Amino acid sequence: MRVSRSERTTNYVILTAFAVFAVYPILSIVVAGLQPDAAAPGGLGNLAQAWEIGRFGSYLRTSVLVSAFVVSVSTVLSILAGFAFGTMRFRGADALFYLMLIGIMMPAEAIVVPLFFDLRAVGLTDTFWAIALPQVAQSVAFGTFWLRAAFRSSSRSVVEAARLDGASTGRILWQVLVPLARPAIVTLVVLTFMWTWNEFLIPLVMVPTNEALRTAPLGLGFFSGQYTQGYALLAAGATIVALPVVVVYLFLQRHFIAGMLEGAVKD
Repeated sequence: MRVSRSERTTNYVILTAFAVFAVYPILSIVVAGLQPDAAAPGGLGNLAQAWEIGRFGSYLRTSVLVSAFVVSVSTVLSILAGFAFGTMRFRGADALFYLMLIGIMMPAEAIVVPLFFDLRAVGLTDTFWAIALPQVAQSVAFGTFWLRAAFRSSSRSVVEAARLDGASTGRILWQVLVPLARPAIVTLVVLTFMWTWNEFLIPLVMVPTNEALRTAPLGLGFFSGQYTQGYALLAAGATIVALPVVVVYLFLQRHFIAGMLEGAVKD
């Protein structure tokens, strides 16, 4: 189907407008974080000052550890669960799958308080596990749903050929299906990392007294209310917290977009 020049121009105009609408708030925060004011010298000095006053080094380290754990564990579990629900037939499969979907539909605000008391009863509050394990559970629910669709849409002839060659179930999964589903898996990794990095409620509730386990978004919240009222330093702190997500997305954007398009066009 041939697209006319006017239609192509209209498409580019619309896409440009949406891009400006999405990027402008981000750029405005970055520019504001470099401006001088009564509490900030301006330029990169704002980032250095916000880093020191806000103790973002400790907060970023906690966020990196939590995100790495949640992404790695939830991705492996999602691959295994998605493979089971997507390629195997067993009794109760549909009921178990819909039960796992409750993890997607249930908002964190509805479960965080009873979850806090459950974790406190076993002595896990104010620990790394109180932050990481609930987010693993939430991520596995979506990851199972996402990779089940990816594995179900994979080529059955390739799987059957591998079985005829004597490949075991584990080998079919890790050496045949996982490479074919790489765009979907990368998309899952990016989404899980973004959700985990930006999570605010669970760290706020689960580590009420342990300041060393504050994540970057939580540290930014305390920084804005406790250390400074200067808008420039607050914008600089927001830039520091958001930068890792931007870097990860830019590094994996090709695979991320491919995974989104793959999920959009397959049945």
